[in-house]
Amino acid sequence: MLGYVTIGANDAETAHRFYDAVLGTLGWKAHMTFGEWRGYSLDGKGEGQSVWVCKPFDGAPATVGNGMMVAFTARDHAQVDAFHAAAMANGGADEGEPGPRPDYGPHWYAAYLRDPTGNKLAIVFNQP
Repeated sequence: MLGYVTIGANDAETAHRFYDAVLGTLGWKAHMTFGEWRGYSLDGKGEGQSVWVCKPFDGAPATVGNGMMVAFTARDHAQVDAFHAAAMANGGADEGEPGPRPDYGPHWYAAYLRDPTGNKLAIVFNQP
């Protein structure tokens, strides 16, 4: 199990606005902000797994990892749709609109996108 994921951002303000919107569709909220760092967790409680969005600690530009993707779990198809719509409305780029992905499994319903920095994200529902 992962403790946390850190996602690099070149423009923290734009990235925070984006992640406030998309993670909000999953019930995740910011639980801490300091400088250009913002931490998100379920209900903003700061417990369990978390996502941090920030400029890289070393001061170098954030770059996109080839083959790196962060996937979030949805409760249902509607949550996949809402996550994708929030991403598109907040500077995201479409990499695969919401829909069934039978090649990945009979119940796989997902969307793929890029955040404003270019990091690849997925939102997935995979239950009968």
